[in-house]
Amino acid sequence: MPTPMHWQKSSFSGGADGNNCVELGTAARTIHLRESDTPSIELVTTPTSLVHLLQGIRSGAFDGA
Repeated sequence: MPTPMHWQKSSFSGGADGNNCVELGTAARTIHLRESDTPSIELVTTPTSLVHLLQGIRSGAFDGA
């Protein structure tokens, strides 16, 4: 699995140089997510799957699950 060339930190991670940041990278057809304190572990998904997850979270589909 090739590693994305460019990682972006979440704007909610704060501005410090600490390692508690969520980072996102993109490849040809996938989105890669990782925590900066463990960059060797990546969650890989597709844009469509991520959209469905975010829609479920926003709609409350997972509340009380």
